[in-house]
Amino acid sequence: MPSPTSRFLRLLRDESVLAIARRYFVSNGFDGTLTSIGIIVGAVLSGIPDGFTVVKIGVGAAVGLGTSAVWSVWEIERAETRADIRRLERAMLVDLDDTQVEQKKRGARTVHATLSGLGPLIGILVPLVPFAFEGSVFSMAEAGFVGVALGTGILAVFGAYMGSISGQRWYVSAFRMALAGLVVAGINVVLPS
Repeated sequence: MPSPTSRFLRLLRDESVLAIARRYFVSNGFDGTLTSIGIIVGAVLSGIPDGFTVVKIGVGAAVGLGTSAVWSVWEIERAETRADIRRLERAMLVDLDDTQVEQKKRGARTVHATLSGLGPLIGILVPLVPFAFEGSVFSMAEAGFVGVALGTGILAVFGAYMGSISGQRWYVSAFRMALAGLVVAGINVVLPS
């Protein structure tokens, strides 16, 4: 019997599973990255005195968004999987409980929920890394600038990836996604403090 890891990796190679997981990963990663950029700019402009506090706030956001991403997708996919199986059972006039079809759909739900939660964790935590070095390597303002640059870079990677799989010019997609990070940073800068 294959291990859970090998089943997970096999499902990741299945384009029908990967296409949905990819959507959840990028969509929730996009949300997490924009949230992180908002936290960073807000923290620097509000005068939070140290990077560790910014990291703690960001980790709290990562826990919230990551949990939301996993839990909501698990429940959504659970309902959709059950509905798909019921339609198949009615069409085929058979019970599909504990069959290969049902097991694949259940495994796909795990892949979708996992990648859905991974996206916002990356999107929030990576831009916060400079704040772990505030005081020794960066000032608060420098950590903020580098954090926003990292977040914008993550968005660009998401865009380039989506552009490349869809046959679009990857650099145009990268620019469009990265622009969202700059817009969020800019709006936070001009908001009244």
